[in-house]
Order: sequence, then structure tokens, then C-alpha cells
Amino acid sequence: MLSWEYPPLVVGGIAAHVDGLARAMVRSGHEVVVLSLHTPDAPDDTVVEGVRILRARIDLPWLPDDNLVARMASANHQITQLAGQLGRWQPDVVHAHDWLVAWAGDTIARLWNAPLVATVHATERGRHGGHVPAGMPAAINSIEWWLTYQASQVICCSKFMIREVVDGFELPIDKVHLVPNGVDLAVWASPVGAKQVPRGPLVLAWGRVQYEKGFQVLARAVGSLRHRVPGIRLVVAGRGSYLPELQSQIDVEGLSDLVQLAGFVPDDDLRDMLHHAGCAVIPSLYEPFGIVALEAMAAGAPTVVARTGGLAEIVDGTGAGLLFEPGNHHELADRIEEIFTTPKLAAALQTTAATLLAEHYTWDAIAATTIGVYTTAFSPNADAATLKDHA
Repeated sequence: MLSWEYPPLVVGGIAAHVDGLARAMVRSGHEVVVLSLHTPDAPDDTVVEGVRILRARIDLPWLPDDNLVARMASANHQITQLAGQLGRWQPDVVHAHDWLVAWAGDTIARLWNAPLVATVHATERGRHGGHVPAGMPAAINSIEWWLTYQASQVICCSKFMIREVVDGFELPIDKVHLVPNGVDLAVWASPVGAKQVPRGPLVLAWGRVQYEKGFQVLARAVGSLRHRVPGIRLVVAGRGSYLPELQSQIDVEGLSDLVQLAGFVPDDDLRDMLHHAGCAVIPSLYEPFGIVALEAMAAGAPTVVARTGGLAEIVDGTGAGLLFEPGNHHELADRIEEIFTTPKLAAALQTTAATLLAEHYTWDAIAATTIGVYTTAFSPNADAATLKDHA
């Protein structure tokens, strides 16, 4: 597998997906190697829970920070070089996660004469509301299209993303497969034996602070609840390019006493906050899947999500969470108030969410589905049992 982020290098949801998927595949008896980028917080060649991780140092040659396509194209040369460290070991399938590793994925697959599988976690067209602006977005869109064309099989995390990819890149529908994200229930659950502390009027949200994540909508909703939910406060954990504008909005609207922008929060601290939060909100305007929704539910936090993309597919009709129309801060405020003022509703959401996750979103289940896609890529006519124990 190739991924531009892998724990402890975490930028968005891709790291969690590749990590959970890789470890689950090892548990099911497959050999997994992940090629990713260097981080000072981990060795460049290590094995974690049976997954071998090789990391490329991409600081040379120097390129401008604002040219992401050029920097990642250059980085892919170093990622490709990692293949030389594997000696005589060769995979049966090469799996590239998103456009940032497209070049390396295609090159390594050809060098090893292995099929290329590509997971499209999001698209540039989707991030821009169905349009592709000129410049960097257009360049990224072209690379995404090229990756899906080069790949033998394509994976998307939701039906919403399948429609976006099939229509946007004009792919045959039988080439694209639905494999949702998963969640490690044991990691996010409260520690065994931990004292159960009553959940207070804390609203928690986290992720990359970008406009499309909708944190500005959530801040306005919490502001409107100042006199309706005594003691309410909001913590937004994460970093991103929209952070200065979000802080300006909070200051201008007089919400600084209610809303805290916490910046980067380590995973252990984030989980602890979730175990104390009375409500978790994923207010995205655009969300291909929304792995944070699974994490919130796994931590036992009553969850509210925007009715958009993959988020709606997870929650709508399940009773595992409440929904609101994207961008509608009035409706979002009403959903949050319902949770804080109706204890029976909050408890029902927690119980139903736990059942939903256990039945559909464990990494072992996701890995089994992914192996089925690998089998199709390896040989369209092969039985699953013929796939060698390599991934």
C-alpha cells in the first residue's frame, strides 16, 4: 500500500484508513508493506503489529511550498525508491491511496507486473462543489482522473463517492467498488474499569480546519444556544488553512467565551475529550465518508452529522445519530439542544450506534471486502482462495 500519510504522520482520514486496513489484513494472514513519507516521530523502516512501514525522505530537491503538485510529484520518486529496500519480496497487488501517490503506485505496479488498485478518498471536483477551478485544482483533477484510468480496480468509501467518481471520470461502473471506512472499536472505547463521568454540555468537533468542513456553521449554532443550553461550550480540535478566518468569525460574533480552537490535540487527549463530551458534531459541507463520525460513535458520544455525502449514508435511517441540512446553523442548534435536553434520546443514540459499528464498520470486515477487490484485480476469473497471502 502507498499512502502519503501513515501514523504517527496524520493529516486527515487517509492515515486512519490505511492503518486500520493494513493491520486487519495482517490479522487475516496477509503480508502488508506500507510505503509512506518520513516523519521525525517514527523510524524510516519499522514493523508495527506485523505491518512493515517504509518511509521516504522527500526534503530534496527543494520546491516551493505553494506548488503541491510539483512537491508530491518529486516526492513520488523517493517513494518509488523504497521498493528497492524490499529485496526479492514482491506483492501480488499494489494499492495506491489517493492522487498524492499516483505516480509511485503506477510505476511500482509496472515494475513488479502487479495490478494497481486505487482508492479515491475524495476528489478535487467534490471539494469545489462540482466544479474544477483553473490552476492547482484542475491539475489535481487531471491526476485523479489519470490514476483511476491506470488502476485495474477503483475503490470508493461511499455510494456518494462512487457517483462522483463514475460521473466525473467517466468510468465503467463495474470497475468501481464500495468499501467503507472502518473504526477500531477498542481504541476509541472508554478504558476498561474507567470511572464513568457524567457527560457535560461540551460539544466536540475535530478534523482539518478547512471551509468545507463546516466548523463556521457549528460555531454559529453553538452561539445561538448560549441562553438555551446553560454552560454549553464548543471545542474544535485540528489545524488547517481556514483557522484564521474561523477565529476571526468567533471574535466578531462574540463567541470567544463559548468556542475554543484547540489546534492539534493528541489522539489520547482527543479520545478523553470524547468520553466527556455530551455531543459530537460533524458539520461538513462536503464529506466523501466521514470517518470522524465512526470515531465519535465508537467513543460513545451522541453524534450529530450533516446530511451530506457519506455522512448521510452512515446515519440516515439507522437511529445512530441525528442529521441536519448542511450549512443550516438553526437546524443544527435544534439537534444539539435535543441531545442535551433529552437524556433518553442521547442514550438511545449511543446504544444504536454501538450496534451499527459492530455489525458493519469493523476493520476486519473492511479488510475482507478489500481482499475481494484485490482478487478481482489479481485475476478477474480467479476464485478468492487463489489469491496469494500478500497485499
